Amino acid sequence: MILSASILSADFGHLERDARAAVEAGCEWLHIDVMDGHFVPNISLGVPVMRGLKSLADETGTLLDVHLMIAEPERYVEDFAEAGASVITVHQEATPHLHRVVQQIKETGAKAGVALNPATPPYLLEELLPDLDLILVMSVNPGFSGQAFIESSVRKIRRIRGLIDTLGAGALIEVDGGVKPTNARALVDAGADVLVAASAIFRGDGSISENIAAFQQAVLRTA
Repeated sequence: MILSASILSADFGHLERDARAAVEAGCEWLHIDVMDGHFVPNISLGVPVMRGLKSLADETGTLLDVHLMIAEPERYVEDFAEAGASVITVHQEATPHLHRVVQQIKETGAKAGVALNPATPPYLLEELLPDLDLILVMSVNPGFSGQAFIESSVRKIRRIRGLIDTLGAGALIEVDGGVKPTNARALVDAGADVLVAASAIFRGDGSISENIAAFQQAVLRTA
């Protein structure tokens, strides 16, 4: 399991401190949610914040995992790649020319991901799957942190895992939304490779390191 700490729930007044704490506690990726107030009903952060985290990523070898919840993501792919993005994920629902955007991401040297909203079926990615490095399953409706996990997402992950295995593709499955230690094992068992957690890491019951340890223990625990 790769744990990607979503900085959306970090203390923005001490962002570098919280991000560093997550990395030092075992998070291999930092997840950066970019919202435009149009594709989703919220506005978050952008390229300047990315640049602020790049030195930490370079120092520690952490991957910056950028999730573009924006309309017409092709307008900003190069900007985020230049700011240090290792993975750039766009939404299937956000652009009419998805294949072109995936190729655009790959041309920057970043890994290309595609996100699916809860109501979007996995079969829409079948033709594109061999070109993808990652599929992001949204287990909440995108736009806000702290929402309840949509239980049917587990079945969706299983379907995507079956599709990947059938086609012999190499895409990772990432899950974002309502991910907690209490459901982490079920998600990994269903086929998830990367778990994104925001409030469960930065606003959980313990310290950042204790909250991350809870994820690690939950996944290692035998059924």
